[in-house]
Amino acid sequence: MQDADDVLAIQGLWKSFGDHEVLCGIDLSVRKGERIAILGSSGSGKSTLLRCINFMEIPTSGRIRLDRQPIGREARGTVRYSRGELSRLRTRVGMIFQQFNLFPHMTALENVMEGPITVLGKRKAEAEENARRYLDRVGLSDKAGQYPGQLSGGQQQRVAIARALAMNPEILLFDEPTSSLDPELVGEVLQVILDLSEEGRTMLLVTHELGFAYHFATRVLFLHDGLIHEQGTPEEVLRHPQRERTQAFLSKFTSFRF
Repeated sequence: MQDADDVLAIQGLWKSFGDHEVLCGIDLSVRKGERIAILGSSGSGKSTLLRCINFMEIPTSGRIRLDRQPIGREARGTVRYSRGELSRLRTRVGMIFQQFNLFPHMTALENVMEGPITVLGKRKAEAEENARRYLDRVGLSDKAGQYPGQLSGGQQQRVAIARALAMNPEILLFDEPTSSLDPELVGEVLQVILDLSEEGRTMLLVTHELGFAYHFATRVLFLHDGLIHEQGTPEEVLRHPQRERTQAFLSKFTSFRF
């Protein structure tokens, strides 16, 4: 039963690629304003879960509800999704990728403006005003006229975050946003994400930065073999894990700090 405060509800989510089952029946409810850190070994299904939430991957089975409304229509035991419905959903569920996926021929400002103009139908002047505000929000107001190739990896990722914010999404998904960055650039991106977390945004973050997850998250999920193996507060999961597999995973990380 979905709680009235749940902005996202996932029920019985399976995702297979051929004979390979990646997600094996995920059940998850996310309340508005929750910040969820998703942990797990490679191949546990973390990124696939995020990609199913914004339908970059179509679930093999199961249902996803956003604001209590089911996505897709069920007919004869099969859920069908229209292109228009999924396009509208992706304006409400923003995603920040490992690779920044910026348009190389557009400036930082133009990258942030593009979605609101082409998808939301905003006027250019309004889109530019908002884009400048979001670039300032991520500390890049002075880089508005530069192209991605002129920016560091950390700066490019911050432009990607501004681009997602410009669509005014209800939920933000971060798929290992620092994994492609040099170590000295990781901190600037994590600080932006931490600042955003203080605004009451609903956020799901796949990460291996366990110290950051401890301070960022209101809830931590540990995925194993395509299922939520353990979940709880950062204190419960990261400091006092109950499951043997979670304990083994965390034992490999000896340098993260709380």
